[in-house]
Amino acid sequence: MKNVTINVQGMSCGHCVKAVEGSVGKLEGVNKVIVNLNEAKVDIQYNESQVSLDKIKETIEDQGYEVE
Repeated sequence: MKNVTINVQGMSCGHCVKAVEGSVGKLEGVNKVIVNLNEAKVDIQYNESQVSLDKIKETIEDQGYEVE
């Protein structure tokens, strides 16, 4: 398992947290997703052999947020 923290801009409320956690959490290979709204960060634990970091970032962007 690999752990990564992604900076995500545009999240402002509980709905944003649910959107990101829900969409990323559904990806095969993602074990854990924790959104820190105050710090605009998303901590993700995932299996590199099942899902790429690019795919995770793309999924967050598809929800309408900006990945830095």
